[in-house]
Amino acid sequence: MGAAMRGIRIWLAVFVIGLVASGVTAFPLETETRWLAGVLHALPAPEFLVAWIDRVREGIAATNERYPFMAYGTDWLAFAHLVIAVAFLGPLRDPVRNIWVVQFGMIACVAIVPLALICGSVRGIPGWWQVIDMSFGVLGIVPLAIVHRRIRTVERLIHP
Repeated sequence: MGAAMRGIRIWLAVFVIGLVASGVTAFPLETETRWLAGVLHALPAPEFLVAWIDRVREGIAATNERYPFMAYGTDWLAFAHLVIAVAFLGPLRDPVRNIWVVQFGMIACVAIVPLALICGSVRGIPGWWQVIDMSFGVLGIVPLAIVHRRIRTVERLIHP
């Protein structure tokens, strides 16, 4: 059972690291988009991608210059990622008792797909970018599904 618990904790750590990385990188969006635009202009990147990142960079810079309080919304987005990561400390400590957190995470991963499709369309986000956004849910559910299956296995060993 020790190996199963170790595997559960490793997959949970991977998921938590992803949440923390997503959260921390949501704070410096202007700097990140300026850097990304510079990198894309130096590479033979597809024109549609360069044009989109340039537009996003310009929009963030203009908004931050005139209405810096709008970035407060992405600050809350970043904070939410960090808080959700903290919730996964429960399953790291006691996966069987806190399986509901893993189930919550799986539901959230599935919910990313309709959110990206609906809000992305309403906000004029290109379809190919919506697919990138949806990939966070698709990729995020993989470690959680593995963890969920392993927790159920451990649960059956503890409570036959």
